[in-house]
Amino acid sequence: MEGSQNQFLGNISGNIAPEVAGSATITPSGSVEAGSYATFTLVYTAGFYGIDDSGSIKIVSRFASDQSKPQFDDPKAPGYATVTASNNAKLEVRYDPKGNVRPWDRTLYIKVVNGFMKEGDTITVVFGEKSGGSPGMRLQTFCEDTFEFQVLVDAIATYTYVPVPDQPAIAIVPGPPETWRAVAPTTHPAGEPFRLSIKGEDKWGNPSDKADATLRVKASAPVDGLPEAVTFSPGRFAEIVEGLTAEPGIYRIELLGDGGERLAITNPIRIVEKTEGGLLHFWGDAHGQSEETIGTGSARGYFEFGRDKAFIDVIGHQGNDFQITKQFWAELNAMMGEFDEPGRYVTLPGYEWSGNTFLGGDRNVFYMREDRPIYRSSHALINDHSDIETDCGTAADLFEKLIENKEDAVCLAHCGGRYADVKVAHDGRVEKSVEVHSSWGTFEWILQDALEMGYRVGTVCNSDGHKGRPGASYPGSSKFGAVGGLTCFLTPELTRAAIFDCYRKRHHYGTTGNRMILDVTASFGTEGQLYHDDPALGAAEGRAAREAMMGDIVHLPSGGATLKIHATGSAPIERIDIFNGLEHIATHRPFSEADIGSRIRVVWEGAEYRGRFRQVIWDGEATLSGNKILKASPINFFNPDKTLERDGDNRLVWSALTTGNFGGFDAWLGDAAAGMLEIKTPVITESVSIDSIGFEDTVFDAGKLGRKLRLFRLPDENSHFEMTIEQDIALRDKGDNALFVRVTQEDGNQAWSSPIYIFR
Repeated sequence: MEGSQNQFLGNISGNIAPEVAGSATITPSGSVEAGSYATFTLVYTAGFYGIDDSGSIKIVSRFASDQSKPQFDDPKAPGYATVTASNNAKLEVRYDPKGNVRPWDRTLYIKVVNGFMKEGDTITVVFGEKSGGSPGMRLQTFCEDTFEFQVLVDAIATYTYVPVPDQPAIAIVPGPPETWRAVAPTTHPAGEPFRLSIKGEDKWGNPSDKADATLRVKASAPVDGLPEAVTFSPGRFAEIVEGLTAEPGIYRIELLGDGGERLAITNPIRIVEKTEGGLLHFWGDAHGQSEETIGTGSARGYFEFGRDKAFIDVIGHQGNDFQITKQFWAELNAMMGEFDEPGRYVTLPGYEWSGNTFLGGDRNVFYMREDRPIYRSSHALINDHSDIETDCGTAADLFEKLIENKEDAVCLAHCGGRYADVKVAHDGRVEKSVEVHSSWGTFEWILQDALEMGYRVGTVCNSDGHKGRPGASYPGSSKFGAVGGLTCFLTPELTRAAIFDCYRKRHHYGTTGNRMILDVTASFGTEGQLYHDDPALGAAEGRAAREAMMGDIVHLPSGGATLKIHATGSAPIERIDIFNGLEHIATHRPFSEADIGSRIRVVWEGAEYRGRFRQVIWDGEATLSGNKILKASPINFFNPDKTLERDGDNRLVWSALTTGNFGGFDAWLGDAAAGMLEIKTPVITESVSIDSIGFEDTVFDAGKLGRKLRLFRLPDENSHFEMTIEQDIALRDKGDNALFVRVTQEDGNQAWSSPIYIFR
């Protein structure tokens, strides 16, 4: 794909051949550990034209990279860099994170401002120069086989750039494992074999091939075929234990270290009796990009990662449409067909319609079959305009084109850089769901917008990842503030047709990346008419029913509804919230007020606004007077640079951010009722008496998009992994009753069900 990528490197002149633009080398080369500090010396040697007075070079890296920014002012600080010319020409140097054409937009700009360079003269850049005390340049926190220091040259001072041939590159590889992960099916028929997938991840979430360990394996109840131990050898990223079977029940499998300590525990595994048409749980990440657009790593590596390192069942690739060339579209569709393996790994052909927000905003488009047309929002980064007449300039145009051409397609609305505005455009005939969580943050407001407009949509979560890690996308050190999400598809089988049927019926729920079991149904005292297609949008076939599951639409002329919820968490459950549309109607906890103890939870949450720069900085401190903090534990501190630290017995300090999601800490106190807690952040500063913090939330609101601070109390130990709730719902007589739940686990993970829509 190198030829198609060159169009993104800058304003490239057709009059200067790359072979006379000069050359560049990097030392050291080879492999470097992700997130480590290092020093690199890049030497550019001028070519035939040299560089004229006011000419320049750019050294660019990809948008997704979270390496330390080069800086030129503080020799002791990370990222210190020096730039020198061999002939002592005066150079102007600056760093601009948006100084070139995406995806190569992170730019070190070096301009000759006094003098010139002739052939053979050099410009030397030392990234991470350490002689003044700097620890060096920190590498990006995710792996990449060929991380390029792309060098572009404007030799004749026309501000047209030519890439040098043989771009200098290094390999960024994982570090040793610090965390272990174990994944198994969520729901599986008894008697049919299943697999246990195990991997180690380095401190940044990269699957590691540097493990040299034997892990003991222990199940909560007998599992046939389960070995006593699994051995990892260097060079392997994962170990798969095949051929396991079990009797009906709920299982968890633990990984134990040499001393018997728990290293990991699987998601809950529900083994069920096999029934015709019985629904199983399959996990997918349908939304991410690779290096051919704005992501990292090849598309092939992307598909392999989802299958072999994230252990997901369903995957989609959603490149920005204005970067997808005809060539890449053909290659991508071919890979979709190649990797699609019914019963094992399902691919979803498609792309991201990437229009500006006021034109409708970002939408995911998925096709049932490969090789369908791509209706772009624009050709902004595509030089070949031969198919420009197929562009759809607005989201409304896109929906109309898909319907007019009878495309077998579904669309989802999401929020990334641009955000989807479903109030500007939506068509329920093709747009079936909204994405409430991704690595960009949590966006409950997009579901609220849809419900406010009376739309009947489902709920999904995906990664929208750019780091080549679909299904296991971590934020690293960049502006991404959350772990990527997953969607759980409730369907009898793992095929593309079944997944599309699931999308159209909204039979799915989304999570922040964990694999909890969530069942939500509604039962009725009188008979209703159940629909999968929205009857408000035209003729729809219904059937008589006294029960509905998440995503169903029910006409219930009279009588009430009982909402039934069963959740089995991947960690203890903190609460379940029930909503009827925009109204929060109940909170259920697995413990009572009598169970709470000396543990208090402090949570910060929210976003600045809906757009790209939504991060809220919560760096702060908490001081406890008249009491002691016995221990403290962070919640949703995803980035190793963001830490919670104890300063003595009565003070905590932290660095943290949110992007619509939440973070915080638990503190266990020496006295459950004594003292005052003072919390200081850039957003909120408050003092609270400890005895006023109780079972219900104490809330301090800070405006913007859900910015707030919440304090409440938990049991000292919470062992409740399961909750079952039945609640009678008083239905409104006008409009929809959109009944859905949000489950919050103690570890900070969440899940959202698709609504059940009940109307009179």
